[in-house]
Amino acid sequence: MRTRTKIKGAQAKRMKRSDCPLSCTLDLIGDRWSLLIVRDLLFGRSRYSELAAAGEGIPTNILAQRLKQLEQGGIIERRPSAKPRSRYDYCLTKAGLKLAPAVRALAEWGHSEIAGTRPLPLQARRRK
Repeated sequence: MRTRTKIKGAQAKRMKRSDCPLSCTLDLIGDRWSLLIVRDLLFGRSRYSELAAAGEGIPTNILAQRLKQLEQGGIIERRPSAKPRSRYDYCLTKAGLKLAPAVRALAEWGHSEIAGTRPLPLQARRRK
């Protein structure tokens, strides 16, 4: 039997504008920045400073907000960091890792259809 990560209670009502799964997914990760954060976590970035240094230039207030939103949505986990000068490490949950094929498909489409884009690395890092 498959298990699913469920968003329950007031949060689910706040995030849900219909019962369409695509609509609900877009409500969670369909903004300008969330999938880029997922991409960075898939390819090995784990600290706030690393996510903030990504080439797209996400404003730090937006990054903090999106990390909270993704954590509340069950896409990422925040853990105390063992590394010096870093308070937390972020990693994808099982539900977040399931986004990898979608991220890859969108990147491949962009690379084939939008001139001047580069391919993503071949392998995403495994969750620790």
